[in-house]
Amino acid sequence: MNEVDRTYNINLSFEEIKLPPFQDILVLAKNSVQGKIGLSKSFELLVPNGFEIIDINDGMIETIFVHKNILAKISKEKVIQILQNNVFPFISEGELISVNFKVNISVKDIVFKDSDL
Repeated sequence: MNEVDRTYNINLSFEEIKLPPFQDILVLAKNSVQGKIGLSKSFELLVPNGFEIIDINDGMIETIFVHKNILAKISKEKVIQILQNNVFPFISEGELISVNFKVNISVKDIVFKDSDL
């Protein structure tokens, strides 16, 4: 019997995750393995009252889950419009897509009178 020299190389990496495993928006395409009701219940257990569920029923998209912090800064209608123009066209049936949606607000040229101080 021949003896064989074996060498094992192992590469390992890890990082901290937060639950749920997305922070901003989750897009649920039609016929996804993960259903809207199951995901809704999971999110309610993990982050109670943290996400708004918005039914879309447009093309390939069934539902989106939007973190309520985003909706405090920008309207639901505007979020949907941005996603329809920039994300939805690239989603296929059955997919579950995490969207990083960072809102930066800047205010310029604030004018006030000395009496306002």
